[in-house]
Amino acid sequence: MALLGSAVLAIWNDIAPGGDDEFIHWHTREHIPERVGVPGFLRGRRYVAVSGSPKYFTLYEAESLDTLSGGAYIARLNDPTPWTRQSLPLFRNTKRTACRVSLSLGLGMGGVLATLDFGPSAGRDGELHAWLTSTALRAIAERPGMVAAHLCEADVATTQVKTEEKKLRDPPDDLARWVLMIEGTGAESLEAVCRDVVGEDVLARQGATADSSLAIYRLQYVLAR
Repeated sequence: MALLGSAVLAIWNDIAPGGDDEFIHWHTREHIPERVGVPGFLRGRRYVAVSGSPKYFTLYEAESLDTLSGGAYIARLNDPTPWTRQSLPLFRNTKRTACRVSLSLGLGMGGVLATLDFGPSAGRDGELHAWLTSTALRAIAERPGMVAAHLCEADVATTQVKTEEKKLRDPPDDLARWVLMIEGTGAESLEAVCRDVVGEDVLARQGATADSSLAIYRLQYVLAR
């Protein structure tokens, strides 16, 4: 299993014009180390977009959903540092979702990662889930240049816990549904796999809605416990 733990926190965001250097400095020096220091947080990564949007994607891997709704993490969210209070208002177009890991295949991390936010059509969630876990992700993991493939599903109750940090981001965060993440060694081969195996037309035939959102990201920073 490539992902550490059974839950992830996935965050997509842009940054206000002129704020990228400050965001990266804060995120690297304080924010990711702070989060990875919370009990149950296992690894944090930040990516920057190669294609698609938003510009940044951050992934935290956690022991369980309890980690993401538990006392230590919520206490941290309700007591933001001065630097965090200064930095969070820079966020734009934020999507933040706590997810359970349904399936994680592969070993290690790739230098590039695709995120696909999508969801099932009414009454077809079982059909879509079965195809993804029994066929699509396994085919992706075997393709040349692919390192890992993961399917994660949003946990709305965990995501929507109200905290002091959320008040610093305006407007409120959007919510992902199902999140497919594919890790590879090169952007071109990763884009080809996304197009061939989980393109919008393919997903629609298997029971997904026609509003999937795909972006390709390059790894910038990673920190593990």
